[in-house]
Amino acid sequence: MNNAVSEIPATDPFAIFGEWFAEARESEPNDSNAMALATATPDGVPSVRMVLLKEWGPEGFTFYTNAESRKGGEILANPRVALLFHWKSLRRQIRIEGPLTEVSPERADAYFHSRPYVSQVGSAASDQSRPLLERAEYLARVAEVEEQYSGGDVPRPAHWTGFTLDPVAIEFWLDRPNRLHDRRRFTRTADGGWNSRLLYP
Repeated sequence: MNNAVSEIPATDPFAIFGEWFAEARESEPNDSNAMALATATPDGVPSVRMVLLKEWGPEGFTFYTNAESRKGGEILANPRVALLFHWKSLRRQIRIEGPLTEVSPERADAYFHSRPYVSQVGSAASDQSRPLLERAEYLARVAEVEEQYSGGDVPRPAHWTGFTLDPVAIEFWLDRPNRLHDRRRFTRTADGGWNSRLLYP
């Protein structure tokens, strides 16, 4: 049988992520940084949605959101989450698990004001996840915020923030012919290093 050796090396998982992410940025037609974020309530009721990875490195994987949204409330009540990247063009997946910590207000400010003006306005005008009678109501609020700040920086809403996942497990999945896929899971050790092992697909 061909490809008897795993193509996922037992090395630094952040280095592997970096290589795969760089390839995804070249091959994925839309939002190569899109990832599914799975949260759960304290009593275990799950929910999942797509968010965008904005920063990553040895300290973890960072995204930004409205902390008063459904996901924000679940994160604040139960900060252990899971991420999933699926790059169909590369036939690869990465699963990441661990606890979240909130970024500093200064870091949230810096990222918020790096966003396009329209995105700043949309975030400031939105009561994310709350009931909306009709779309026109939201668009009217957007227009009010645009008029109020006239193209200048919009103050970051206090509830708009970021979270960084500090991974305790990272799992790589690589498609192989005949569904004989390649999987390797890394788990964090007590001294901050990593153990890895292959998994049956």
